Amino acid sequence: MLLKNLHRLIILLVALAGISAFVYWMVYNPVEGFTMSVPGMDNRPEKGSETEDEVFIGSKFSEYTTNFQSGLTGKWPHFRGEGFININKEKIKLIDNFGETGPKLMWHVLLGEGHAAPVIFNGRVFILDYDEAKKADALRCFALETGEEIWKRWYNVQVKRNHGMSRTIPAVNDKYIVTIGPRGHVMCANPETGDFHWGIDLVEDYGTEIPFWYTGQCPFIDDDVAVIAPGGSSLLIGVDCSSGNVVWHAPNPDQWNMSHSSVMPMTLNGKKMYVYAAVGGICGISAEEMDRGKMLWKTIEFSPSVVAPSPVVFEDGKIFMTAGYGAGAILFQVIERNGQYNIEVVQKYKPKDGMASEQQTPVVWQGRMFTILPKDAGANRNRFVCCDPVDCTNILWTSGKDQRFGLGPYIVADGKFFILNDDGTLTIATARTDRFEILDQIRIMEGQDAWGPIAIADGYLLMRDSKKMVCLDMRTGVDIK
Repeated sequence: MLLKNLHRLIILLVALAGISAFVYWMVYNPVEGFTMSVPGMDNRPEKGSETEDEVFIGSKFSEYTTNFQSGLTGKWPHFRGEGFININKEKIKLIDNFGETGPKLMWHVLLGEGHAAPVIFNGRVFILDYDEAKKADALRCFALETGEEIWKRWYNVQVKRNHGMSRTIPAVNDKYIVTIGPRGHVMCANPETGDFHWGIDLVEDYGTEIPFWYTGQCPFIDDDVAVIAPGGSSLLIGVDCSSGNVVWHAPNPDQWNMSHSSVMPMTLNGKKMYVYAAVGGICGISAEEMDRGKMLWKTIEFSPSVVAPSPVVFEDGKIFMTAGYGAGAILFQVIERNGQYNIEVVQKYKPKDGMASEQQTPVVWQGRMFTILPKDAGANRNRFVCCDPVDCTNILWTSGKDQRFGLGPYIVADGKFFILNDDGTLTIATARTDRFEILDQIRIMEGQDAWGPIAIADGYLLMRDSKKMVCLDMRTGVDIK
């Protein structure tokens, strides 16, 4: 009898345990403590958390080498190089493999943590670094062939680490170099001597709201006028590089904000304009002397809260724009009739349905468009892909499931793709429109977050990870002594 009662008790306890487990399973929420992946939720500093000490732009200078001379004439003068197309057109034969001895590493330099990338001009390399020890934005000038530092122009500004600090690429010509720092400080200097010309605080002067991960916008110089997009009280401004005077501005009636995207030039039916993808919408601003600063057209058909890539402008008036965090992409046509402009949406879709990018701006080459798909592009995530821009949802080929490239940059030079992975692996591939074919690849750096855009001139390729920049000699048949 005792054994029978004990058996019943065990059955009852097991039944109660099962019922309890079932109830717990029904009420338990396994994602209760999870947060949706949305812009601004990855530990960025709180707005206004930096010390608000007064910033004296360009106030400090160090010179390391005097009378520097170079016979090099190659140029990568601003974001995406000459023509803003990320294609190097120099007639210099470049390697298609690294050989048995590996890459020809010319020099390297340690940098403050970030993703700012260099420009190249007549044998000089310029980069807006963040000096963590001095807590300063520092415009540094190096010799392209040797890596010797020539001079540094800097100013103190508090910037807290947020996926690094630096982001932007300078713009340079033979007389001026213009930079924008992480917190919106614009500086103009002489590229040869480092002499300071002028500075503008975009937050102070225009009420600019700095984007989620600091300033990512890269300036450019149009006929000695620096083109900047502050947002705030003026959507775009033009600053005379010789004087620092604002010579034109575009009003901002819709109160659009600064994005991480950069202003791109466009010509439609002979009319020059500047195309900008702000936080709020995309617009075309006249670049002609007679009405410079006038808004010619705008659209809010594509207005995500985070915009990093820049507009891809086609000769026929089409514009492709993409962004991350599930925004996808849009292809639209700017139509001009008798001086009036209209926008016609050609395609608009989510990232898993076609060509899209989270961070880098796609490259157009031989009638095709190329990019690395974002992490939310389904099975093709992080693959290097090709499409016909007539139909951006038609992916013609991908790099395959074993070749994924994260958020890294890519360029075309000497008819080849040079693609950088997040971890510092450099891939050389044929720049073909019918298939993807790797020629060689090797890990150049042992760091991480190699996101800064590549620059190349005179056969020297510059790339960086989060803390180091390296220079590779990519020319064929060159002996390194």
